[in-house]
This record gives sequence, structure tokens and C-alpha cells, in this order.
Amino acid sequence: MNILPVKNKGELSYNIVIDNSLDNLNESLKDTGRKWGRALIISDSNVSALYLNNVRSVLESGGLFTEIESFTFQAGEEHKNLSTVSIAYDFLISHHFDRHDIIFALGGGVTGDLSGFTAASYLRGIEFVQLPTSLLAMVDSSIGGKTGVDFKSFKNMVGAFYMPVLVYMNLSFLDSLPDNQIRSGLGEIVKHGLIADRNYLDFIYDNADLIIKRDKDTLSSIIKRSCEIKKYVVEKDPNEQGLRAILNFGHTIGHAVEKLSDLKLLHGECVSLGSIAASYLSYKRGTLSKNDYHYILNVYKKLGMMTGLDEDFNITPQDIVDATHSDKKRNGDKIRFITLDGIGKALMCDDVTDSEIADAAGSIIL
Repeated sequence: MNILPVKNKGELSYNIVIDNSLDNLNESLKDTGRKWGRALIISDSNVSALYLNNVRSVLESGGLFTEIESFTFQAGEEHKNLSTVSIAYDFLISHHFDRHDIIFALGGGVTGDLSGFTAASYLRGIEFVQLPTSLLAMVDSSIGGKTGVDFKSFKNMVGAFYMPVLVYMNLSFLDSLPDNQIRSGLGEIVKHGLIADRNYLDFIYDNADLIIKRDKDTLSSIIKRSCEIKKYVVEKDPNEQGLRAILNFGHTIGHAVEKLSDLKLLHGECVSLGSIAASYLSYKRGTLSKNDYHYILNVYKKLGMMTGLDEDFNITPQDIVDATHSDKKRNGDKIRFITLDGIGKALMCDDVTDSEIADAAGSIIL
């Protein structure tokens, strides 16, 4: 078991616990020093069928709650919206949940984001725990307190910064993931190496075969390192006023592709494509060498990941440019775009033009 403390202004905010089972969940809850009345486990229909009863049984064995309820919503990004939040509010209200109670977000990024936003806004805030079940959620969305839901076709347009009281990662949850979900998580993992640690990217490349085979020790190592990188950035900039923006590397074009694909591609797959495009833009701007750009492409290829969109997607560079115009990072006619100043160092740019975005987008259209 690994424990990574996340601090806010020098004080402990919450722990990230990386474990191979749920055996230490109740002890980790006790370590928060808090006490609650009832618990609500929020999960989607896929994860609920796999893990809800197990998690409920573990929590019941700890004797920390007077009652444990569950709320399940239909799985899928298309259900990460205010309508689902409204149904969750109805459940909380009708079951008389109050500020002494707690929510457990059991699932991937959709569940974590939706549950976190529900917790942040219900009664102006009740506490919640992240129990991520996907690789993407473990290395990205469960850490840092960014919660939110989609509004119409705009991703994460409604949300709040709201920290969990605990993030508990049970790596055995990964056993049930299909390969595309693993690749989605790898999209964020590779991104961490690109923006913060070249040696980490080299480790990913050198151990790609073990990663694809889901070697437990290797997966544990990369999850821990990605959590360390995100933890460092979040501690320095919890509310995304400066440094934290580097975590958006690959997301400007990635979110556009995600929207234009009608959610046929997973978030991490789109981040991978966006990261390749951002790397190409960095190369064209002269801040990334040609060799390093091709090395980045080879990392994705060795991991068996997408490096471009074929004609079946029917997406053009101009489509992508147009989609970025609704990006949350846009300020007037400018957009904050994250590029690379070599592998392992992110560069924030406020002068990227639409023509440059179009050129970068063209690099991922086959």
C-alpha cells in the first residue's frame, strides 16, 4: 500500500491510497479523523453490477456508518449531465441525507465528476470519497477536486473545485477493464511524462510490453508516478490559476475531437490524439526537436494507441478549429494552449492562432 498525502497551503487536504484490495479502506476512512452518519454509494449501471455489493459489504464490516444506501445511474458520458444530478438530488432529499453524511463515488471519471459535483452542491457541500475503478480516473480525474458535468454538447461546462476527503485506489478493479479503457488511461499517463518527466516517458516506452500485458508491478509503478506528478501540480495550484493549466496539455484539440466524434472515442483516447497534435505544433514552433516528435509518436504506437483519425470519423481540421471556439480556456479571441519546451517541460502559450490549430489538427487526420 502506498499513501500520498495531498496538501493545501501546507496542510493535509486528503490522502491518495494506492492498494491492491479494499482491505485497508475502513482504516483509511478512520485515518481522516472524521465521523459520519450515513453513506451513499453512487455508481453507474456497469460498475454497480460488478462492485457495488463488495464495496457495501466492506463498508458495513467497518461499522463506521449507521446506514448505507446506493444510487445507480445509467452508464455513459451522455448521462453525465444536470438531469442525472437532479435525480441524485431527489434521492438525497427523499432519503433525508444531511451534512453529517457522506457520498462514495464508485466508478470511473464520469461517476467521480458527477458525484463530486453533487456532493459540492447538495446542501452547499457534503463530504465525499473517490473510489476510482478505471485507470483514467485513478491517474487523473479522482485527484485534484475538479468536479463537473457536461451541458448539452459542452464537456465539463458546469462544475466546482471541491476536494474529496479520501481517494482510495483498489488496483484489482482494473482487472475487469476492457483494453480500450486501459488505453484511455494511458493517454493521461503518457501526458504526464510529456509535460513533467522525460525519464518517466522513457520508462513507459521501455516497459510498454509489460504495460499492455497489465503486469501488476508495472501498472502500480506508473499509477504511483502519475499520481505524484498530478499531486505536485495540484498542490502548487489547486484552483487552476497558473501552473495547473499544464495538465490541459492535449485537451484543447482532444476535447474538440471528443465532441466531434459523438463520444465514440473515450476521453483518454482523445487526449492522446490532442497530445500528438500539440507535440506537432511544438515541433513546428521550434520548441520540440523533430527526433523527439517522432519519439513521442513511437511511444503511442508501441502502446498500441491511436495516432490519427481515419476517414470514417469524417472530421476536418476546420471542424476541430470551430469546436475549440467553445473551449473553457478561451479568453475572447485567444486560447491558452499548452505546448512542449522539449519532452518533460510544458509551455503555456496565449498566442496560438486558429491556423496553427488547424495545422496541428491536420497532423492527426489520416
